[in-house]
Amino acid sequence: MKTPIRAYLLGVLSALLVLVGLYFLPPINRRLAWRVDALETTLRMRLHPVAAQPPTPRPVTPAGNPATATPTLVPSPAPTPTPGPTATPTPSPTPLPPQVLLKPPKWESQDWNNCGPTTLALYLRWWGWDGDQYDISRVVKPKRGDRNVNVEELAGFVNNRIKGFSAIYRVGGNLETLKRFLASGMPVMIEESMMFEEQYWPNDDRWAAHYLLITGYDDSAQEFITQDSFRGPNRRVPYATLRSNWEAFNFVYILVFPNTRTDAVKALLGEDWNTDVNRRKALKAMQQATQENPNDAYAWFNLGTNLLYFERYGEAAMAYDKALKIGLPQRFLRYQFGPFIAYFHTARFDDLLSLTDYALQITPNSEEAHLWRGWALYRLGKKREAIDEFRAALEANPHYEDAKYALKFLGARP
Repeated sequence: MKTPIRAYLLGVLSALLVLVGLYFLPPINRRLAWRVDALETTLRMRLHPVAAQPPTPRPVTPAGNPATATPTLVPSPAPTPTPGPTATPTPSPTPLPPQVLLKPPKWESQDWNNCGPTTLALYLRWWGWDGDQYDISRVVKPKRGDRNVNVEELAGFVNNRIKGFSAIYRVGGNLETLKRFLASGMPVMIEESMMFEEQYWPNDDRWAAHYLLITGYDDSAQEFITQDSFRGPNRRVPYATLRSNWEAFNFVYILVFPNTRTDAVKALLGEDWNTDVNRRKALKAMQQATQENPNDAYAWFNLGTNLLYFERYGEAAMAYDKALKIGLPQRFLRYQFGPFIAYFHTARFDDLLSLTDYALQITPNSEEAHLWRGWALYRLGKKREAIDEFRAALEANPHYEDAKYALKFLGARP
């Protein structure tokens, strides 16, 4: 009797080994890994339920700078063409055509958590590039489970890897900005919000970030034509819907272009070519938006982000406080990290730890949340715990220069 049982067990073990081997084959893994991750997330959230929205910090008066040295973080590698000392004059308004339909690039469906690299691949493909999303994701998110690629990383890929091309991003865009570039014969990429069709945990609000490539517009229908790596090609999005979804990300837009068209892009941007001028305009617009609608959490958050650009940390922290008090989506801190920076620079370390705790509940492999949690712990005198967080950040993204710098700053090995 022992021999048949042993043979049966060996057969089961062999079958399991074969299944595991098959699972890790790239074509199969790409189809199934996201389902495994979704199941893991559901189980984790059922065991450790998350609050309906990020915690609301308690505003405090900054306590001043402790004696511990304040680190200077390495900026993300996203070089931007240097503007001249004087802002380029805004071009005279030119009537735009009522409809523009650019030829769309060959569409590509995104891999799991890969809308940024995929949308950038579509954009580059429009200009004649022959790569795909994996050529980009291997560089900007070496681990497939990384759930966020920010605009700085995408611009950095183009500027550092695609010879003869540049990428820049600006904030405070509007529908006319998009139309102006489309009418010039150039697509535009934006970061926006979207809603998942299903919940991944019991109280999931289903809100997430997404990227879109815009390749046309139609005034008669009041719609943009978009290339959506998740939902499909040539999707029409009403002007009002796109603007509403765009607001959560400070109306940011990315421009990718051959270096031979730099002068044309400068002319189209006008004074927005200068990044400081662009941010000042966006700051003023968000100040007005918060006055017109004091209950708009995104307007307050954008105000904080634009203040942060000018290192006005105390004011930025107060704007973020207001946004958090009104209420932000659960995944919001997966994609935007301004409050971490503002609270760090105003010595609000308990608030910073509370926010990063929540962010890591939602996204355990968020390198940014690990990084800023580490800096808070360091400033609280917990060097060993800080090193652990910096190492966790580097584990999440082995290319993360800020985590490498943090470990070097503390004299620790990666």
